[in-house]
Amino acid sequence: MGYGLEDAVRKTKIKGSTAIPPGKYRLGLNTYGAMNARYKRKFPKIHRGMIEIMQIPNFKYVYIHIGNHIGDTSGCVLVGNKMALVDGDYEIYQSKKAYVALYEKLVEMMVNGEVFIEVISK
Repeated sequence: MGYGLEDAVRKTKIKGSTAIPPGKYRLGLNTYGAMNARYKRKFPKIHRGMIEIMQIPNFKYVYIHIGNHIGDTSGCVLVGNKMALVDGDYEIYQSKKAYVALYEKLVEMMVNGEVFIEVISK
């Protein structure tokens, strides 16, 4: 489907700068907040709420969203169609295109039942 990019794995959580710990998490739609309002304006035909990764211990408001480099993550997961290693950090590209395709599939699945994401540590 594409690539995901998130923050570094850390022993001690740093708000907005730490990878999601390994585990299986339910996805939900968050329909409030500033990011939700921005995406509603940006994607008016498809947006039903931010896709939130729910019930992560010690984490709140972790979304799947668009962006290209680690500075865009803010503790969330970015999606893209291409990936490159640039000056020691990964970057992803064609994020908007990848997000729309993934968003439409995930929302359709969520309408029909619970959807989960599994985070695996390597």
